[in-house]
Order: sequence, then structure tokens, then C-alpha cells
Amino acid sequence: MTRKDTLLRLHQKLEEKRDELRRLISLEREWGEKPRDVGDIGDEALDDSEKELNSQLEAFECRELAQIERALELIRTGRYGACEACRKSIPIERLRALPFTPLCIRCQQQAEEAGGTFDDAGVSWEGACDFEGRMSDADVSLGDLQYED
Repeated sequence: MTRKDTLLRLHQKLEEKRDELRRLISLEREWGEKPRDVGDIGDEALDDSEKELNSQLEAFECRELAQIERALELIRTGRYGACEACRKSIPIERLRALPFTPLCIRCQQQAEEAGGTFDDAGVSWEGACDFEGRMSDADVSLGDLQYED
């Protein structure tokens, strides 16, 4: 099979995955908007954790959808299959495994060793956990709270 035939099959696979993700995201948004009967505080806590989990899943799916749409745009413009960092051809095996990847393995490894991915565009996430840790309940005192008499 030629590279062109493989790329055509990958294009079809990307379109199918895009359509599936769009459908899933739409269903999740509809489900999240439906009002639900909440029984007691335990039911409410469970409902809140389900909403949070679904929100995180939706965010992941939206990122994947954006990557797929980007790959489809690269196919349309004839730039698909070239590493966006070094401009070398991405091996077909890598594209089969991860058809929306913008980087060859070497450049991906370099990006990860530098502390992120190509899509992070220089954003450092290392401080996020530190910030989260500083905001624990133990750090809040009565003097931090504002209230009216």
C-alpha cells in the first residue's frame, strides 16, 4: 500500500472519529443540562462528582476533537504527515497509531522532556499543583473570611 493510500484511509478514520466525538460531546452537554431530582446531601454530592467527571471527560474529548480537526485541515492543505517541529516526514506507523499527531517521535520526546507537549505552546503546568496545595482548607483562618454583622 502506498503512502497516499494510507493517508486516504487515515483521513477517513479521522473523519469518523471526529463525527463520533461531536456526537458524544453533544449528548454529554444535553445530559448535563437536564435538571435532576436531588434527594439528600449524599445524592447531591454524587451528582456533583458525576458532573465534574463528565466535565473533565468533555474537556478531554474537546481537545482530541480540536487535534483531529487540525489534522483534517493539514490534510486539506497538503501538509499532513510532516512534523510541525522539524518538518521531516512522520512515519506511517506513528500516524496509524496516533493519526492526529503533529510531531514525529523524536520531537514529541523532546517536547515531553522539556515539560510539556507541542500543543501546550510553552505553557508550564508545573505550578498548578503547587497552587492547588496552597489553597487547602487548612490555610484558611477565620480572619481570612469576610462577613457582615
